[in-house]
Amino acid sequence: MVDLLSFALLSFSSIIIVVNPLAATLLFVSLTGTMDRAAKLKVARDSSEFALVVLLIFTIAGGWILQLFGISIEAFRIAGGLLLFGIGMDMVYAKTSRTQMTATEKYEGQDADDVAVMPLAIPMIAGPGAITSTIVLMNEAMSMSIAAIAIVPLAAGTAIGITYYMMQHSDIIVRRIGQREYRAVNRLMGMLLIAIAVQFILIGIRAAFPILTGGSA
Repeated sequence: MVDLLSFALLSFSSIIIVVNPLAATLLFVSLTGTMDRAAKLKVARDSSEFALVVLLIFTIAGGWILQLFGISIEAFRIAGGLLLFGIGMDMVYAKTSRTQMTATEKYEGQDADDVAVMPLAIPMIAGPGAITSTIVLMNEAMSMSIAAIAIVPLAAGTAIGITYYMMQHSDIIVRRIGQREYRAVNRLMGMLLIAIAVQFILIGIRAAFPILTGGSA
């Protein structure tokens, strides 16, 4: 039960931090500034639904996709940890992560007919970091229990749900949260993400090189 609770806390915290509902909401505001209320709500709903579908697909079939390309879960865990570490460093230093959003993508997204899918759903909400987290966590859950397996899609759904709720109420949030407060929260979340990333890397190294921890190769 303790292991299950620890895994649940890890799953919810890592996915929510990587999805970063607050950053997604601020981008949503900038992309929908000229839209009316109904159009904004449609963008919020469509982007959330698409991002959820993407994360669930990789949660369920991520392991099979890795096998298809001959990638071990240990290698993917280490690579994912490095990716999350980079995202966390960008958050700490108040930079926009290149794995989520680039200036070019933002510019192109503003000219697109449907900003819900690109760049809001991908790569902002369901970016490489979120996809990596769901695949790694699901692989770990499969060695634990059915309850642990159910936690990962539930965590992904919760992160998307929070993001959707915040986009729905973006006007209120933007009025109450200034740039200083946003940077402070973002840096705190970045520190947590760096710690999670290091843990991912350590676990991957232990699994790939058991001799380092006294196990048999």
